[in-house]
Amino acid sequence: MTRLRIALANLEIPEGPEDSVVRAERAVRAAAAADARIVCFPEAYVPGYPWPPQSRKAVSPNFLEAAHERIAQAARESNIYVVLGTERYVSDKPRLTTLVLRPDGDRAGYQDKVQLDPAEDSTYEAGSDRRIFEVDGVRFGIVICHEGFRYPETVRWAVYNGAQLVFHPHYNEAEPDAFQPTEFADPRNSFHEKAFLCRAAENNCFVAAVNCASPGSPTTSAVVRPDGMLLSHQPYGQPGLLVCDIDPAEATPLLAQRLKTCS
Repeated sequence: MTRLRIALANLEIPEGPEDSVVRAERAVRAAAAADARIVCFPEAYVPGYPWPPQSRKAVSPNFLEAAHERIAQAARESNIYVVLGTERYVSDKPRLTTLVLRPDGDRAGYQDKVQLDPAEDSTYEAGSDRRIFEVDGVRFGIVICHEGFRYPETVRWAVYNGAQLVFHPHYNEAEPDAFQPTEFADPRNSFHEKAFLCRAAENNCFVAAVNCASPGSPTTSAVVRPDGMLLSHQPYGQPGLLVCDIDPAEATPLLAQRLKTCS
């Protein structure tokens, strides 16, 4: 199996919903120019995660549909797969989700956030299903923020069902007076980046975690090998694309498939 070039859109926090679309369109084209076959965005990058002080009014289904079509057009023009952290409406309450776009701009489908952070309950409704996607013969799953950090079984499910790569779009800003890392997985930092390493090693899969670029954030974007070793990471607070090649043959489902559940 040939190597796969992936890109993580480690972008600035958007100034508003329209700005998020413009930045996403630009990043799709930049990833394609870097010869990546797939680009993944942080959680809810379009229209922007409503974390203070970026709190915003809810956007309409019409806005989201138009935004998704604009980014699909960028994917179509650039011939690249896209994993877009976004929102969608299934009922009258939005869901946090990822929209997967094919290089022809068609929609491969959605992976909704199933395990919400308790603080999100009042704003969002949870999804209920998980699925596997494919890019050039490489199967991948998606876990969104809280899911990958605190629910290891979400990554395990993806690998058990054939994923060699798991994308982990998330949103993580600095808390007041929190430790501000300069080295990946610093022991003085929060547990979050250690979770990237654990999820990969537990399941013999690649983990590609993507966050926004913001000063002092406890996590940056990173790619971890199936043995739990760091492959590459973005310098803290530095916006841009993290682009790297992975060898899918290194990922095996051995540990994930050996899981025995209690009756």
